[in-house]
Amino acid sequence: MEDALAQVGPRLRAARLARGWTLDDLAVRAEMSTSTLSRLESGKRQASLELLLPLTRLLGVRLDDLVRPSTADPRVRRPVIRRDGMVIAPLAPEHAPIHTYRIAYPPVSGGSAPEPRTHDGYEWIYVLTGRVRLLLGDQDLVLARGEAAEFDTRTPHAICAAGGRPAEVISIFNDEGVRMHTHVAEEGAAAAEVTGRRRPT
Repeated sequence: MEDALAQVGPRLRAARLARGWTLDDLAVRAEMSTSTLSRLESGKRQASLELLLPLTRLLGVRLDDLVRPSTADPRVRRPVIRRDGMVIAPLAPEHAPIHTYRIAYPPVSGGSAPEPRTHDGYEWIYVLTGRVRLLLGDQDLVLARGEAAEFDTRTPHAICAAGGRPAEVISIFNDEGVRMHTHVAEEGAAAAEVTGRRRPT
């Protein structure tokens, strides 16, 4: 709230200048001294309803326009995570309900793949570059650039680069399983929606 009040003066000044009025012009119309208005705009005088209401009427702005909170910085600034050869760049704030990452997978030789794992929720991946191998239950799939996959993460799964070259994906995952409310899995089998190609045998 203090940050919002600190913006009252600059916003008041901007509204006055947008009208093309000087301090004297507005002060005369509002029936207040020029020094009071100047101190109000500079933040040296505490804003009050008694002072602001006549000014907002004259300037054609709402009181809310003067005291609204400043827009938060939308940029995501989180450190890159390096793990098991992967480079994981978070693309969403730390406490966002949906976790979004850009993941770079290193090349894999010899056809090896990570050990499949399980956890609650659903995951969606989109391949940016290279090819990605997706082990999902008894399926062994390869996704090329521009392809996507969505799957229930309670199904054993593993993801790695395919074809001996690195790959990059966008990965979206909700660790609280919110999307489980909109997906129905048959008992004994996890639901999976995959756009991709079966890996050649």
